[in-house]
Amino acid sequence: MADIYVIGHKAPDTDSICSAIAYARFKREFEGVNAEATRADEINPETKYVLNYFKVDVPPLLGDAKGKKLILVDHNEFSQAVNGIEGAEIIEVLDHHKIDFKYPEPILFHSEPVGATATLIAKKYFEKGTKIPREIAGVLLAAILSDTVVFKSATCTPVDREIALKLAKIVQVDPEKFGVEIKKAKASLKGKTAADILMADFKDYEFKGVKVGIGQVEVFDLQEALEMKKGILREMEKKREEGYGLILMMITDIIKEGTELLAVGKIDVVEKAFGKKVKDGSVYLEGVMSRKKQVVPPVEKAFG
Repeated sequence: MADIYVIGHKAPDTDSICSAIAYARFKREFEGVNAEATRADEINPETKYVLNYFKVDVPPLLGDAKGKKLILVDHNEFSQAVNGIEGAEIIEVLDHHKIDFKYPEPILFHSEPVGATATLIAKKYFEKGTKIPREIAGVLLAAILSDTVVFKSATCTPVDREIALKLAKIVQVDPEKFGVEIKKAKASLKGKTAADILMADFKDYEFKGVKVGIGQVEVFDLQEALEMKKGILREMEKKREEGYGLILMMITDIIKEGTELLAVGKIDVVEKAFGKKVKDGSVYLEGVMSRKKQVVPPVEKAFG
């Protein structure tokens, strides 16, 4: 039984899962901490592809964190955290998102404005000057490529690219080709219901006392997703009944580098945030690919 559990957010993406895996190993290897990687939810197809590719086990599910010691990776907001977070002891946070965190005791909190939490963890490995195992380098590389949308996202920094290229040499892959491979594993919507699509990468926020939910799916063919638009909007309306003032769904086209943003609820806030009219429940945002940097900030500001 572990002393400390390293865990990412609910509806985990590849960065959340792979960061937990790599950082738990780092804590064991270099700090002598009995740490175990865990997850707060089921993994998505992209993450499954990555873990299978590098023959890495899926972290066990932590259903309730009450009474556990935690290291949070890739998030710091309690609304996105594992069940029982209020009764857990948080000893460290490692993240790259906006800070919305309060805690009664001083703890180690490391946050940098980079494209992926995996970038920060890889930096820690490189600073040790020891060889990174191929499978760890691989999952870290995949996480960076995923979160930066293969270097296309507005969140991608020169540091992310530099670290990714170093990891790619260890793994011996072409990072851009490999990035497209892993994105294809997640981008197909075949066999998925509207509810699956909405909730696959869904995060909760609170802006000025209003509960807001923002989902995102990345596709290679926007038309495939738009054919399901009515069904997704219906699911969004159902979700809104759970106390949300606004639900947004980003359908992000990796090839065209833009997002069809579906919206239900406080449409006026969306129109204010992006300066465009919402028509038939959606608006196209050219060049928008990042929820963290290009959607959350203007929406939060529009609630002001």
